[in-house]
Amino acid sequence: MLSFFWLRCLLKMVKGNIVVPEDILSFCCNGLQGSTSPPRAQEPGEQEEVPGAMASPSPTRNPTEVQMSQLVLPCHTNHRGELSTGQLLKWIDTAACLSAERHAGCPCVTASMDDIYFEHTISVGQVVNIKAKVNRAFNSSMEVGIQVSYEDLCSGKHCSICKAYATFVAQGPSGSKVKLKPLTPQTEEEKIEYSIAAERRRMRLVHKDTLKDLLTRSPRETELETRDGSAAVPAEKTRVESVELVLPPHANHQGNTFGGQIMAWMENVATIAASRLCHAHPTLRAIEMFHFRGPSQVGDRLVLKAIVNNAFKNSMEVGVCAEAYGQEMSISRRHINSAFMTFVVLDQGGQPCNLPMVAPEPGDGERRYREASARKKIRLDRKYVISCKQTEVPLSVPWDQSNKVYLSYNNVSALKTLVAKANWVLAREKEKVRMYTLEEDKFLSFRIEMSVRIAAGQAFSLLSDLRRRHEWDSHYASAELVQQVDNDDMIYHVVSQTLSHENKPQDFVILASRRKPCSKGDPYVVAFRSVTLPTHPASAGFTRGETVCSGFCIWPESEDTSKVAYYNQATPGYLNYVTTNVAGLSSNFCATFKACEKFLLKNKEDLIVRLQDL
Repeated sequence: MLSFFWLRCLLKMVKGNIVVPEDILSFCCNGLQGSTSPPRAQEPGEQEEVPGAMASPSPTRNPTEVQMSQLVLPCHTNHRGELSTGQLLKWIDTAACLSAERHAGCPCVTASMDDIYFEHTISVGQVVNIKAKVNRAFNSSMEVGIQVSYEDLCSGKHCSICKAYATFVAQGPSGSKVKLKPLTPQTEEEKIEYSIAAERRRMRLVHKDTLKDLLTRSPRETELETRDGSAAVPAEKTRVESVELVLPPHANHQGNTFGGQIMAWMENVATIAASRLCHAHPTLRAIEMFHFRGPSQVGDRLVLKAIVNNAFKNSMEVGVCAEAYGQEMSISRRHINSAFMTFVVLDQGGQPCNLPMVAPEPGDGERRYREASARKKIRLDRKYVISCKQTEVPLSVPWDQSNKVYLSYNNVSALKTLVAKANWVLAREKEKVRMYTLEEDKFLSFRIEMSVRIAAGQAFSLLSDLRRRHEWDSHYASAELVQQVDNDDMIYHVVSQTLSHENKPQDFVILASRRKPCSKGDPYVVAFRSVTLPTHPASAGFTRGETVCSGFCIWPESEDTSKVAYYNQATPGYLNYVTTNVAGLSSNFCATFKACEKFLLKNKEDLIVRLQDL
């Protein structure tokens, strides 16, 4: 066989007598050389040319977006011919990880997954479509949003299955964290997700504290539910333990076990535990928010344990954990993950069946029993407040300790969603005050903004205290602080100067939620929405009013200048007044906002002095 050196010499000699195109000679030499040396590195920003139908369909597509389509085969399904939820979790995690790595440019690992609610089952022969993209990058972690739907190839029907949010951490050499580049949202949808991602991150960080608060306020005694005289099943009978050996197909290119694979194994043992209680084949309906405590690698043994913590009338909670060890004789085990899964048993008509009761084990079993009841309340509150569309959320939601985090989230995210809308129309500009309107669905929204010579932090402090609102807003008579929830959330009882159609003054119970910027470019936010409090019911002397979404966003323009914008989403009952008083209303808004400017300028020096005295 000719060596590469002699082949090159032969080609050069032949070239002297025969016309050999330069590109052919280059291919013969460089092409063969490519088998022993790496290919040319692609320049930054350079894109590989893709011919014909393989070209990208949209030049404006989010660069982190990953789309996955999987045909559901019999090997993916359970005995009913439905897609195994564990298999779906593996696909979800894979798509989300690929999206995260596109943005990070390095390996990423799953850190956590928010609540997942499965709306439908998927049958064999249908197609699962998964779309994942990075919503926001923080320091070394990023949030990936995942949308899952199924497609029936015969009927052409498409249906949503679930929406999930996963947090991934970028890893450098030896597992070190990597600082991520910022993400710039382009579309209206991306801007909304980017803005609200900071609120979801805040909610994840306080999730454990919410459960602890609720348990502290609940009775210590475990009260077993009585249900039609049926006997309770000892929880011990539902206990499951299984072991899995992590092999190379279960791990990524760094040797770490796929988060989706761990979730699939956990779902398997949880399903067995649920089946032992109901003696039927249960359906997974929801997975509670969970965090991965640490990685596992190829060669690890994963011990998976599951037990039914509590059974309610039509659903049950199964607790499952995963622990890892490296050798058969190893004594210490590493805690990898714990999760709580909610199962139901469906009848032939797809309706939930009644379930037997559970008798918890003394000690830890009773603790898990109580915690399951608390998690159910939190889960229902969270789903009720957060999962509803804006048009479906009641104007005034009851406030209590169990839902305070989620009401605060809904309050701020509703305002941020309104801010990110793209179709605002300039309605009036007077004395540097600009008024915009936005019409959509049943709502008419207003935005009034102007630049004020005050630092953004000072304006934020002055405008977030509703007790001083009457100093510049003639519609406010008084505002009393009735509950200091925490440093960021307060509840006020507000009395308005405006008379209702009953010729009574209006009053409001308002939750005020404040947020400082999460990163550069974010505004200061003060959001308002109505809530109900048992201590402040509607009284005969007032007409109880409600506000669905309003508040301030304050952007720094320089060290001593800010853009202050006020937003208000008018309720349907307010629209009749608006349509008949557009001119007068805009003048009223502008006059009120000019009074707000004077208030800020007058009080900024006093605020500086007070802050210096602290």
